[in-house]
Amino acid sequence: MSRPDRDEDEIESSRAPLMDHLIELRGRLVVCVVAFVVGFIGCFIVADPIYVFLVQPFAVAAQFREAAGPGGSVSPFDLILGTAGLVPVPRGDGETVNLIFTAPLEFLITKMKLAAFGAVVVTFPVLAFQVYRFVAPGLYRNEKGAFLPFLVAAPMLFLLGAAMVYYVMLPFVMLFSLGQQVTGGGISAELLPRVSDYLNLVMALLLAFGLCFQLPVVMTLLGMAGIVSSSALAKGRKYAIVAIAVVAAFVTPPDPLSQIMLGIPLVLLYEVSIWCVRLIEMRRRKRDVEDGLTA
Repeated sequence: MSRPDRDEDEIESSRAPLMDHLIELRGRLVVCVVAFVVGFIGCFIVADPIYVFLVQPFAVAAQFREAAGPGGSVSPFDLILGTAGLVPVPRGDGETVNLIFTAPLEFLITKMKLAAFGAVVVTFPVLAFQVYRFVAPGLYRNEKGAFLPFLVAAPMLFLLGAAMVYYVMLPFVMLFSLGQQVTGGGISAELLPRVSDYLNLVMALLLAFGLCFQLPVVMTLLGMAGIVSSSALAKGRKYAIVAIAVVAAFVTPPDPLSQIMLGIPLVLLYEVSIWCVRLIEMRRRKRDVEDGLTA
């Protein structure tokens, strides 16, 4: 029996009535909701330490800025390594970081938003596995084997983007913001961000970088579906660079440094996507030759 015939028999054996699919969908949605609620409660319990952890890049940038003094410069490498805890961070007077909230329940709502965001991140493996188990009966055997690696690659790339935000983007953005402060002549314009505004900035950057870093996954899936080819991606490289510049300008704060920090990794990931699609095309040609020999 040829490979297409085996695949068709496998799909046919997995068919089920519509009501069975709806019952299964309900069960998997219940599992997802329960997992999210448990994750939300757990993240809300430790919301304060999580928020303090997210504020650390701001604190490191403030301490380096205070140590440099007015008009002084901060080494980018020291800033990144200091955020990562690999080099000592200058110790100021202990009053270098201040965040405020101006509404009675603002910090509570901020912690709830943080818990919801953290719950999605923590329970993603459960959510992704439930999605896979629901769609798996409708996939061919080779598609099942190809789908599983993406369940690992997607969160890994998201974490890579999140790490870049935490250790690179946030320290530089906050250092840039602190550099805009004005003091003198009886006037003081200081950076006192609200807790909700800071969290919104962090979540926006995490989502922007995490989703943009999914470029190889998206392009590889499109290549597997035959929608894009490696030659087309290579020829459209200059247009892709322009599109990446537009996306970087849209999803990052309005400063060139942030846009460059997102644009350069995306260009590199685009090149990785070309090679991933090229490997898929090579495997497809090899499989077609084998099927032709066994037909």
